[in-house]
Amino acid sequence: MDFTNIPLFERLTERMNWLSQRTRVLSQNIANADTPSYQPKDLKPIDFEAEMRKLDPVAPERTDKKHMVGTVAPVGDFDAKKAKKTYEAAPVGNAVVVEEQMMKVSETQMNYNMVVNLYRKHIDLFKTAIGRNG
Repeated sequence: MDFTNIPLFERLTERMNWLSQRTRVLSQNIANADTPSYQPKDLKPIDFEAEMRKLDPVAPERTDKKHMVGTVAPVGDFDAKKAKKTYEAAPVGNAVVVEEQMMKVSETQMNYNMVVNLYRKHIDLFKTAIGRNG
């Protein structure tokens, strides 16, 4: 079975690719921490709401008339974080704050690990559904 054609796995793969690329960009920022006039870069965040709208809604299906009817998912705006501006610059014009970049790398790594775990859990669910528990 090719999991890459399942929309959920497509989104998880896209997220892992974005996080990998962000790690590369942040690493370049750290590597250029002493380069005069270097301005730190970052990737544009993925619009989570737009990504979720690409997926078809999943409605619970009643397989027995005794089953309860599912509830409708809440509709509302997602809370988007605004990127803060760089607040520090060295006398030579370099605006890389190594501590700030390391925090971003750490956050990116945690997010990557979370997505990998989600991917694994969903693979395990598929294995359970087809009767392969190992």
